[in-house]
Amino acid sequence: MKTIRMRAEVLAGLTTSFALVPECIAFALVAHLNPLMGLYGAFIICTLTALFGGRPGMVSGAAGSMAVVIVALVVQQGVQYLLATVLLGGLIMILFGLLRLG
Repeated sequence: MKTIRMRAEVLAGLTTSFALVPECIAFALVAHLNPLMGLYGAFIICTLTALFGGRPGMVSGAAGSMAVVIVALVVQQGVQYLLATVLLGGLIMILFGLLRLG
């Protein structure tokens, strides 16, 4: 990759990551979770997106709509079901992709 292009990519990544920090903390608080969980989640999704690549038009970051949906699960069932729910949702998305449903 050209040096100029690499510098622009690094600057864009840093700008996005700095903007993502308060957003992830806020979404974690909306979902009645520890703010560190929001930061860990943001780090993991950004790392996975950097490693495996994304798609044009795909947003790989925090989503306020997910925080609103997750809050009902956390309040009713507890935080212990959160990881299983997210993993199951990911598996369903992979299955839909393999079946070319989306």
